[in-house]
Amino acid sequence: MHATYVLTLSCKDKPGIVHAVSGFLLEHGGNIEEAAQYNDHDTGLFFMRVQFVCDQLPADALHQRVQAFADSHAMQWGLHALKAPMRTVLLVSQQGHCLNDLLFRWKSGLLRLDIRAIVSNHRDFYQLAASYDIPFHHLPVTAATKAQVEARQLEIIEQEQAELVVLARYMQILSNGMCEQLAGRAINIHHSFLPSFKGAKPYYQAHDRGVKLIGATAHYVTADLDEGPIIEQDVARVDHSMTVDDLTAIGRDTESQVLARAVKWHSEHRVLLNGHKTVVFR
Repeated sequence: MHATYVLTLSCKDKPGIVHAVSGFLLEHGGNIEEAAQYNDHDTGLFFMRVQFVCDQLPADALHQRVQAFADSHAMQWGLHALKAPMRTVLLVSQQGHCLNDLLFRWKSGLLRLDIRAIVSNHRDFYQLAASYDIPFHHLPVTAATKAQVEARQLEIIEQEQAELVVLARYMQILSNGMCEQLAGRAINIHHSFLPSFKGAKPYYQAHDRGVKLIGATAHYVTADLDEGPIIEQDVARVDHSMTVDDLTAIGRDTESQVLARAVKWHSEHRVLLNGHKTVVFR
């Protein structure tokens, strides 16, 4: 049976990189199924994603050959087998639209995930988790228990060997230490308006200001609150005739779709970090 892999890489741009990568894969029996590249002229960096089939080498041997090749070109790289879905832990508070959407897409075979656990500071969605046969961990958070709760969350994440953590409307600010532990493997979703409304009830604030656009942003979690590398964004047009409930419903739909796309692309290894930005090979 053919094994399918994704090779992602970045390095200083120079002539012949694509030729070198394709030649390396050909030499080791690889058949390229999909390839995308990007040259960032501002930084002089080259990014590439290659999906290929290879059955001439076992995975360990292929990994060693890729490492030697990448080292010779001073590349940052990753090699991933596509057969295994990405092990994932979901965090949620009391707004369940993103959680429900991700679970439905996953169960429908639309997301290449292995959802291992749901963690929440409220009990609202334990029955939803049970309906999908997913372990549910209720970890209430107070200022006094925040450090212990985060330690327990990280313990669950490590026990499940999670490659991805999704904050599906998890309304707690993560500590700098936890952000560092989850660097590059945690995705957050939040509303994004122009102007930006912070604090409680943002859709009420938006309605009061008569906004014409509402939107959402999915990004990687960093210690800089809501300022991590952006993966996906979208907006929806609204107008004066819409109520707060209308805005809220449209906003939640937009959040769900944006988060689902970001999670899908990450799970398919289509997102490469480029400093404080991302390269997304959709």
